[in-house]
Amino acid sequence: MILLKETEIQGVKGFEIETSVDMPNREDTSRALDRLRVLHARKHRRWLPLLWLLIGPGILVMLGENDAPSMLSYAATGSQFGIGFFLPFVLLTFVMAFIAQEITVRLGAISKAGHAELIYRRFGRFWGNFAMIDLLFTNFLTLVTEFVGIVAGAGFFGVPGYVAVAGGILVITGAYSFRRYWSWERTVLALAMFNLIFIPVAVLSHPNWGAVAHSFFTFSPLPGGLNTTMILILLSDIGATITPWMLFFQQSAVADKGLSMHDVNQGRMDTALGALLAAVAAIATIIATAPLFVHHMDASQFGAAQFAQALVPYVGHFGSAMFALGILEAGLVAATTISTSSAYAYGEVRRQAHSLNKLFQEAKPFYGILFGVLLVAGGVVAIPGFPLEYIVLVVNVLAVLTMPPAIAFLLLLVNDKEVMGEHKNTWLLNTLGIGVAVFVSLAGLLYALSVIFPSLFQ
Repeated sequence: MILLKETEIQGVKGFEIETSVDMPNREDTSRALDRLRVLHARKHRRWLPLLWLLIGPGILVMLGENDAPSMLSYAATGSQFGIGFFLPFVLLTFVMAFIAQEITVRLGAISKAGHAELIYRRFGRFWGNFAMIDLLFTNFLTLVTEFVGIVAGAGFFGVPGYVAVAGGILVITGAYSFRRYWSWERTVLALAMFNLIFIPVAVLSHPNWGAVAHSFFTFSPLPGGLNTTMILILLSDIGATITPWMLFFQQSAVADKGLSMHDVNQGRMDTALGALLAAVAAIATIIATAPLFVHHMDASQFGAAQFAQALVPYVGHFGSAMFALGILEAGLVAATTISTSSAYAYGEVRRQAHSLNKLFQEAKPFYGILFGVLLVAGGVVAIPGFPLEYIVLVVNVLAVLTMPPAIAFLLLLVNDKEVMGEHKNTWLLNTLGIGVAVFVSLAGLLYALSVIFPSLFQ
């Protein structure tokens, strides 16, 4: 087998060719071809093509987290509280998401291992299994909400729920038919770009752009004070941006894509671009639904279809249709990335094949988990009377409550010299990471107090 080993001699990056008596397999060939394209772009200093070759995991994880419950959370924010406080607050949450996700780029590129695999390797079987089971559980609940979004978005156009579920599973399955990580990534990236459809919906709502700009420079007081409803919205918006599955997905995707230490800067750019695009789409959703707040409409119990219908007087039927399509797209992309993160974690901890470069016959448990969770989550949504609204409400809050231990593992790994060597965290990066952990922990504590002592927040 011919292998490409990345090297750096006198500041010039390149590859050495190693030979092995083993026959080449499909995954090794795919990775070698991808790295040759990267080497060619870097050698000829073609920086834009190089960035194009290396971007993907960061944009996918950020736009994937702009999922159905997240966009509904932003819609509820705009319709109940307007734009004043929440536009800069949501932007701040995406800055924190970038701080956390940048670490996964370095971990994946340096260690060549996924997040669950590193936890298993460094902290033992118990913590590896704990991380995997916790992730599979929370991911499953989130997948249910993605299919709720798919059904609700399609329902605006009169599509029956069971048809929407079946169609969603077919679309998601089609993305895996290419049998290569690169092709899967580009397909899902194209679909993820439709998350930006919320921007024209915001424009059609004819906002006061001066007030929008002003809100970013003045953190307005919390409208109505710190009551239980406000705390729930705050937690939901944080959970719409920072969740454990993002850590697992991006690090595993970086490893599966084959990024190396020389690609870390492009990985950071990829993550920053993803955070920017996702933040713009989230802010646009708040702006688009703010007219409901201005006209004092009670949108506290709205679902996706109800939001789209309620926006008709303010953005027209075309704008409302785009809003519904955006919710549908958000569910599709997130269902794809979240189910993939579950499959990655299972394969890594169980020490079984876990790559989108492998055929189904080569990685049956990996693809079995991937398609299994999709089918079960879609089936749950079709159960009559199942408390779907409750799951949609709780999933973002659950993400915040499970995030502190996930960040703790992340910081321990990125400061592990045996894993990271000279690329471990600096004091500044540690300060930022700890700051994110403290912020999320305090938010979770605030929510716990509001549940235990609701009279304090009347």
